[in-house]
Amino acid sequence: MASKTDQLLIVVSILEGRHFPKSARLSLVVQASFDGEQLATDPVEHRDQPYFSTELAWELDRRTLHQHRLQRTPIKLQCFAVDSVSKKRESVGYIVLDLRSVQDVKQEPRWYPLLSSKYTKQKPALLLSMALENDTKPSEPSPDRFKAKKAPPRQGSPAVSDLLPDKLEASLIPDQGYHQVGPADHCSDMFVLSVTVAFATKLEQLIPSTMKLSVEGSGFFFYYSLLGNDITSEPFHNLLSPDFEPERASVRIRSSKQILQTFLSQQPSLQVHLCCGNHSLGSTDVSLSALAAVSVDLENKAATVEGAFILQPPKRTKQALPALPADLQPTVGVAVTLRREEVAPQSLGKKEGESEAESLLEELQRGQEQAGLLAAADLEFPVLQQSQTEATAEGGASSVSVSAPKVSIPSSAHHYCFSLDLRSLGNLSLTHPIAATLRYSYPFFGSAAPIMTNPPVELQRNMEASLPQSYCAFDFATLPQQLQDTFLQVPLVVEVWHRDSTSRDQLIGRASVQLSRLLSSERSRVLASTGEQSWRQTHQDRIAVLNTHRPSRKVAELSYVATLEDLGLVKAREVIVSDSSQNEAAVPTQPSSHPAAPSLSVAPLGPTAPTAPRDTQEYRTALELELWKEEQEDLFDDQLRKKELSHMQALAEEWRKRDRERESLVKKKEVEYSLLEEQLQKTLSDLEKREKQLLESELETQRLQRELRAEHDLTQRELQESSRRLQQDCDHRVAMERDKVRLMEEERGRLLQQIADGEFRYKQLEKEFQLYREQQNIRPEFRLQSEVNLLTLEKVELERKLESTTKSKLHYKQQWGRALKELARFKQREQENAMTRLKKQQAELEAMRLRYLATEQKEAVHQDRKELDDIRNELNRLKQQEDRLGPASSPSGPAPTQSVIESADEHLSRLLEERDTLLRTGVYTHEDRIIAELNRQIQDAMRDRGNL
Repeated sequence: MASKTDQLLIVVSILEGRHFPKSARLSLVVQASFDGEQLATDPVEHRDQPYFSTELAWELDRRTLHQHRLQRTPIKLQCFAVDSVSKKRESVGYIVLDLRSVQDVKQEPRWYPLLSSKYTKQKPALLLSMALENDTKPSEPSPDRFKAKKAPPRQGSPAVSDLLPDKLEASLIPDQGYHQVGPADHCSDMFVLSVTVAFATKLEQLIPSTMKLSVEGSGFFFYYSLLGNDITSEPFHNLLSPDFEPERASVRIRSSKQILQTFLSQQPSLQVHLCCGNHSLGSTDVSLSALAAVSVDLENKAATVEGAFILQPPKRTKQALPALPADLQPTVGVAVTLRREEVAPQSLGKKEGESEAESLLEELQRGQEQAGLLAAADLEFPVLQQSQTEATAEGGASSVSVSAPKVSIPSSAHHYCFSLDLRSLGNLSLTHPIAATLRYSYPFFGSAAPIMTNPPVELQRNMEASLPQSYCAFDFATLPQQLQDTFLQVPLVVEVWHRDSTSRDQLIGRASVQLSRLLSSERSRVLASTGEQSWRQTHQDRIAVLNTHRPSRKVAELSYVATLEDLGLVKAREVIVSDSSQNEAAVPTQPSSHPAAPSLSVAPLGPTAPTAPRDTQEYRTALELELWKEEQEDLFDDQLRKKELSHMQALAEEWRKRDRERESLVKKKEVEYSLLEEQLQKTLSDLEKREKQLLESELETQRLQRELRAEHDLTQRELQESSRRLQQDCDHRVAMERDKVRLMEEERGRLLQQIADGEFRYKQLEKEFQLYREQQNIRPEFRLQSEVNLLTLEKVELERKLESTTKSKLHYKQQWGRALKELARFKQREQENAMTRLKKQQAELEAMRLRYLATEQKEAVHQDRKELDDIRNELNRLKQQEDRLGPASSPSGPAPTQSVIESADEHLSRLLEERDTLLRTGVYTHEDRIIAELNRQIQDAMRDRGNL
C-alpha cells in the first residue's frame, strides 16, 4: 500500500483552441480518457478561438505511474461538436499525449494539432500543458517520534521556514542545467544528488514459472525516476550472474542546506524497478530520510544511503511466488549520495571516493549488511527518455548526468547526416526594424549546444534578408525507427532574436520546422565521397515565425532547406569518446545509443576569418573521419578473423548458461511444488468441509421445496375459488344489464309514438293557420294597410336619397368655391408678376374659361333640372295616389304636402346660396350667363312654391 506522500495528480490543462470554424448552433466539448476513466470540459462556443480554461486531473500513486510509463499508457483527448438542439455529438478530432513526457516541473503550454480532424482545411489545434503534482493530504503525526520546537526567529528577520511553501518543488532551470529548490534569494549553494546502481543477485527468483528466459530477448534493465527524470541502466541478458557496468546518475541542485533537507524529508522513497521490455518484474524502495537528517554535515563531507535492497515482486504476482529464505532473496545494490558541488569526490574518504567498489564487494560477500557501492567517473549527458527529449527540444537542457566511459552502438544503427540551411527571413510584420539572429538546438543530433547565426542581419518591414553563415550539418548514428519516431514527435524550434547594443536581447518569435515532412519527401540515390551509395531526402519550405506571447500572430516568414542522408549501417559496435571530441564545441557528442549514437561531426557555422586550409575545422573533421574509417576497416577485418572463434565460444557459453538456468528453474520449481502440495492438502480438507456443507444445504433445500410446493397448492386453490366467484358475479351483472336494455327498448317505442302524434297535431295546426291567413288577405282593410306601408317605405327612401343628394351638392359647391378662390388668387398673382404676358393671352384664357364654366354649368343645370323633374313626377304621383285613396287615406294627406313644401323651400334656399357664393368670389358679375341662369331658376322655384 502506497504512503500518502506517494499520491500524485496528473493534471492536463486545456487552455484554448485556434483555427476552428465559427458556428452559432454548435458548441465544443473536450473529453479526456486515461486508464478507463473519462473526464470532460464544459461546453464552450464553437468559434475561431474557443476558450476552455479547464484542468482535468487523475489521482494515482507513484508506483502506478511507473507501471503506466513502462506500459506507455496514453492520455487521449477527443474533441466533440455538440448540437444545441438535438444534443447530437460529432467527433472533430483527437490528440494522444505521451504519459512519459509528464514532469514534476511546470512546463510551458504547447499547441497540439487535432489528428483525423473534420476540418481539414483550417487545421485546428488545442493549447495544452501537462504537469505532475503531489496530492498533499493531512497526515497523522507519528506518536513514536519526538519533534523539538523551532527556535523563535529574531526580530526584524523572519525565519526561512516561514517563507517556504507547504510543499517544496524542484524547478528545472534549462539554461543553467540545474534544478532549483526554494526561493531564488535563499538559494546560494550548489549540491549534487547522485544515484548509483552497482550490482544485483538472485534475480531469477523474480521470473514467473510461465516465462521462458530464452524467449525474452529484449534484455533486462533497472529503472528509476530522479526528480521527475526517467533513468534506465544499460540492458543485460544473464539473470543468474548479472554483468553490467555500474552507472551513476547525478542531478545538480541549487538550494541551501536547510531548504534542501526540508525538501528531501518531503520526498517519497526512491523506487528502483527491474524491468523486462514494458513489464516490471520487481521493485524496491530506498528511503531518503538519512539524507535529510539535521546532523549531517554537508560542508565537509557527503551524506550517503547505501546497501543491498530486496526486490519485491509486483502485487499481482506476490501470491504466486513462494516464501524464500534470506540467501535466495533477489537484491540490488544502490547508493544515494548528496554532497556540495565544491567538495571533490576524492576528499570524501576511502568509503565515499577511494574504493566504493571494494566496500560493495565486501557487502556482497557479507550478505545484507551496510556497505559502500561501486563508483564511476561522472560524465554529464542528458536523460534519454522521450520526456527529456521533448523538454530539450523546447529549449530546455537536462540536469541529469549518468556515468558511462564508453558508448555502445547497436549493430542495426545507421549513419545519418542531417543538414539545415536557413536561407532567408522576410515579411516582417513589426513596425520597427530588427537585428535578427536565429538560434536553435536539437539534442537528438548529439549536442544540446545552441546553433546561432552570426552576424545579425538587419530586417525591415516587408523586406527579405539573406542569412549569412546559416548552414549547419550533423553526423550521427541511430536506429531508423528511433529517427522516424523522433522526427514525427519532436519539431526543430528556431528562435528569432533581436540583438540591440543598448539593451538585452529580445525574443521575437519561434518557428517550428516539422522534420516529419523531410521523411515523406522523395528519396534519391547519391554517391558518397567514400565511393559508397547513400540515400538523400531534401525538403524546402517557407514557414511562419509566431509571436511568443500571442501564438496566433505571425511575426515573419523563414525560408529553409533541410537535407537528410542515410549513409548505411555503422560498421563499429562501440565507439570510444575521445577527449578531443568532448572538448570540441563544434563536434558535440552524446554518450548514449537510445535516441542517437555519438555525433560523428557537426559542420561549423562558417569561418569568421580566413585561415590556412589545414587549420580549418572542416579539414580537421575530414581528417578525423578518414582516420576513423581506416580504424573501422581494421576492426572489421579483425572481427572477421575472430568471428568463428567468438561463435563457438558463444555457443558453449549459451549451453552452460542454459544448463545453469535449468538447474535454477528446477530448484525453484521444487520449492514451488512443495508449496503447491501443502496448498493441495489444505484444499482437500476444505473440499471435505464444503461437501458436508453441501449435504446440509441439500437437505435444507429439499425442505424448502416441500414448503414451497404446499404453499403453491394453497395459492392455486385460492385462485380457483376467486375465479369462480368472479365468474358468478359477472353472470349476474350481465343478466341485470339485459333487463335494463329491454326496458330501454320499451321506453324508446313509447317515445317514438309520442313523437308521431305530435307531428300529426303540428300538421293540423299548420293547415288551420294557412286557412286563416288566406281569409285575412281577402279583406280590403288589410290590402289598404299594406299599400300605405309600402308608400311610407318609399317616402322614407326618397327622403334619404334627397338628403344624400343635397349633401353631395353642398360638398360639390364648397369644393367648387375653393377651386374658384384658388383660381382667383392664382390669377391675381400671375397678373402682378407678368402683366405683359397676361395681356397677350387674355382673350384666349377668357374664351377657355367661359367654355369650361359653360360646360360645367350646363352639366350642373342639367342635373338640377333632372332632379327637379324627378321631384315633380314624384309629387304628381303622390297626388294621384292621394286622390285615389280618397277619404280612407285622408288622415295622412297633409303630411306629404307639407314635405313637398319643405323640399321646395330647401331647393330655393340652395339656389340663392349658390348665386351669392359665386358673386362673393369677385370673379362673376350679374351680367354673366351662369348668374342669369341661377336667377331664372330662382324665379321658377318661387313660382312653383306659390302654386303649392
